[in-house]
Amino acid sequence: MSLIKFSFAMALAAFGLQLAANAQSLPTRETQATAAVKKTEAAAKERINAWTVGLAGGLIEGAPLRLAAEIARVVNEEDKLHVLPIVTRGATENVNSLLYLRGVDAAIINTDALEEYKAQVPSIERRIVYVLNLFPSELHIFVRPEIRSLEELKGKKVNFNTQGTAAAYSGPLIFSRLGLNVEKMFIPHQVALEQMKRGEIAAVVFVTSKPVDAFLKGRWDPGFKILPVEYGAKFEDYYLPSSIDATDYPSLVPKGERIATIAVPTILAAYNWPQQSDRYRRVARLVDHLFGRFDRLQSPGFDSKWKEVNLRASVPSLGRFKPAQEWLDLPQAVTAGRSP
Repeated sequence: MSLIKFSFAMALAAFGLQLAANAQSLPTRETQATAAVKKTEAAAKERINAWTVGLAGGLIEGAPLRLAAEIARVVNEEDKLHVLPIVTRGATENVNSLLYLRGVDAAIINTDALEEYKAQVPSIERRIVYVLNLFPSELHIFVRPEIRSLEELKGKKVNFNTQGTAAAYSGPLIFSRLGLNVEKMFIPHQVALEQMKRGEIAAVVFVTSKPVDAFLKGRWDPGFKILPVEYGAKFEDYYLPSSIDATDYPSLVPKGERIATIAVPTILAAYNWPQQSDRYRRVARLVDHLFGRFDRLQSPGFDSKWKEVNLRASVPSLGRFKPAQEWLDLPQAVTAGRSP
């Protein structure tokens, strides 16, 4: 073989070796790049989930979901807390979500929704704690002129609003405790009120915070009224005493008169996680941010009902989440400077 041919062969061999080396190094560089991307994504995933709190709200058109969204607006802070309001089918489902649904740490519920779980979860009062008593939802039993007492509603048509609302759950439960067997209806209240004016329905039951626009702004003939419901032992487990007066409904209640009723506490509840758990720490941080910034919720631009919320208000039959109680026990000067 001539020198030229030999040199050419050696050059080809060297070129082939270089190609092979490049082919081997390319996957290595790609593997390193992929590993770096995966590491970055894993860190981002860890960061965004580290302080995420799932908050079960309620129906998309309901007040509880709006309150949950406003809580998130105030407490969320990048890399420190991320509250996710969740649309559900109402108060009862929120209890179910709090007990069993992955990712749910807190929920807005009506206290009497726990009644449904007493049989299947006998220790439910130890598994659920409350963070905050948001506001009471007063019972309004609005009747036609010919109805003069609760007893006269027996066997008559009474509307409890659509399924999933507070009235549809709490109303029949309260009527059962009162021993009132009525013909239950579950249609939109605005439809039922028109039927009531025509005499087709005897009463409508609202379970919501007063005042109710339908009674405040509606035009009602003389005799339409709200019936009194006296607070007693049968209501001590979940309910609170309340009243309705002329300041609530000037056209329905004579000045100086007071109508006794009961109220269902609407609360921000949490699962009672073990104290050393990650989920416990998340809810504890929610408490710190929420209580420390509570004055923001009471400022313009938020639901006016926040101005009526008392951080120290208790809830029948439930214990308060320990970090919430500890926060309230701190001197005012200390709490005022937390969670800016």
